[in-house]
Amino acid sequence: MTITILMHLAGEAEPVVGELEALPEPAATTVLVTNPRQRDGKDLRYLAPGVVSVIWPIAKVSFIELMPSGEEEELVSFVRE
Repeated sequence: MTITILMHLAGEAEPVVGELEALPEPAATTVLVTNPRQRDGKDLRYLAPGVVSVIWPIAKVSFIELMPSGEEEELVSFVRE
């Protein structure tokens, strides 16, 4: 199961949207992101066309937001009767 993320990079104004196979371990020095893109789905300007995976050093990553999957959205919902 892939995890959709919103990754904020140091020195970049816009975050990167992508997928992770698993969360990075505490001792990890890199993050492997597949299908990297902008929030609107467009290609990232600094990557070559057709790139499907990027390895970023942890030192470049400010923080990572985990986006809810469709399954989680269905499980956690409020019901008003």
